[in-house]
Amino acid sequence: MTDYDKLDAWINAHFDEEVRFLQELIRVPTDTPPGNNAPHAERTAELLQAFGFEAEKYPVPAADVQAYGLESITNLIVRRRYGEGKTIALNAHGDVVPPGEGWIHDPYGGEIEDGKIFGRASAVSKCDFASFTFAVRALESLGAPLHGNVELHFTYDEEFGGELGPGWLLKQGLSSPDLMIAAGFSYEVVTAHNGCLQMEVTVHGKMAHAAIPDTGVDALQGAVQILNALYAQNALYRQITSRVPGIQHPYLNVGCIEGGTNTNVVPGKVTFKLDRRMIPEENPADVETTLRQVMADAAAACPGIRIDIKRLLLARSMQPLPGNRPLVEALQKHGEVLFGQKIPAMGTPLYTDVRLYAEAGIPGVIYGAGPRTVLESHAKRADERLELEDLRRATQVIARTLKDLLS
Repeated sequence: MTDYDKLDAWINAHFDEEVRFLQELIRVPTDTPPGNNAPHAERTAELLQAFGFEAEKYPVPAADVQAYGLESITNLIVRRRYGEGKTIALNAHGDVVPPGEGWIHDPYGGEIEDGKIFGRASAVSKCDFASFTFAVRALESLGAPLHGNVELHFTYDEEFGGELGPGWLLKQGLSSPDLMIAAGFSYEVVTAHNGCLQMEVTVHGKMAHAAIPDTGVDALQGAVQILNALYAQNALYRQITSRVPGIQHPYLNVGCIEGGTNTNVVPGKVTFKLDRRMIPEENPADVETTLRQVMADAAAACPGIRIDIKRLLLARSMQPLPGNRPLVEALQKHGEVLFGQKIPAMGTPLYTDVRLYAEAGIPGVIYGAGPRTVLESHAKRADERLELEDLRRATQVIARTLKDLLS
């Protein structure tokens, strides 16, 4: 048997254990918001201890977390040292959006049906807590000499942008890897992704009785004018094309709107939140300046209306760094063998906290157990699920890749 065969065989022999590990992770909720994620880190550390993996716990100061709009964050680092050489970080995030409505399966049950595991974060990205952990265990089972180190980075701030997750670990000087792989997709090797600007816009008018509307200023009508101006921009974005395969054009989404007090009252205040995805070629400062000007001009055309604009998030795009080539080539080689198809290297329209490693000059890629596609996995929708065979094979790909890079 080759070392690759031995890695595959070890993962196959321990796959039921890997699935049980993932089930335990799914069963501890990490809904963000509200973002009380420290209990999941504690449970993860406890489970890792059973494998002989000591997880260093790094709680983010409570004042910083609460100012950020969350309740608790404890990030984890597991360091496996094998000798002189490069340090490879494997990062996955445990925080996840709340389950929402429409579930048939228990969102925290980790139920298995038709070869799939169901539950919130089963596909994004508690699955890669499992794939990364068991890939490292498989690697160590060889007992072969290795040159370098592996770190598991399990963090809890991807949904809010990552600044208190990977960003915090890097800024505190707690880790400085040479290469990194982050939780991602079971087929594509992702080398670039979109940036994201999120803003909260409050439109102020003047409340009045609906029987005498002329005595007020309708904030909702003002908001409609501003939204129309934004949607007109959205149509223009389709004329801009990215050069990165897998990424098409910029776009804008208004995902939340609220306001008014009653049906018989002219609304005096309306608030909405927008999400502007930026392709890698765009300058985030220019994008924000333009959006603010578009909204200011639309508001100025509505007598009595004024607006407040608050930036909620600015996540820059992930740009590929030249040093990621060994990662890309190894993942593509082993992915093709194990999945039986060519594995493309490409961009994704999502944004992730992986960009923070790239901004720190650490070459990396996004690759992991799932989802194959966001749509297929039901990520951020009801009945999120992951194909167990994707979990198995992605674990084998990661283990083989680590063997190549550390031998």
